[in-house]
Amino acid sequence: QVLLVESGGGLVQAGGSLRLSCAASGRTFNTYVMGWFRQAPGKEREFVAGIRWIGYSVLYTESVKGRYTISGDNAKSTVYLQMNSLKPEDTAVYFCAAREKWGSSSRWQSASFYDYWGQGTQVTVSS
Repeated sequence: QVLLVESGGGLVQAGGSLRLSCAASGRTFNTYVMGWFRQAPGKEREFVAGIRWIGYSVLYTESVKGRYTISGDNAKSTVYLQMNSLKPEDTAVYFCAAREKWGSSSRWQSASFYDYWGQGTQVTVSS
């Protein structure tokens, strides 16, 4: 059993910052890619950022480039999302996700690519 637990969400004013954390617990496992998704009310879950430990490759959705930074520690199966210059449209529940085995980087942005999910943490940005 693998459990992903997110933390760090909250309420912040537009222009502010938050740092999300996601830690894996349970049986020992290696992650190939870890990512962050978000889901706003009435909208589909969307990819935000991902990190592949091999080569430390990162990928961001266009709307967060230059504002968000994904980082982490492969040995600890921990991933972070530093969010700066937050906007009201960033308001959503943010989910951490992990995939164990190799997969094409073209699929990082698909929720079905990931094996494990956290329960989500709410991020609310007020205007």
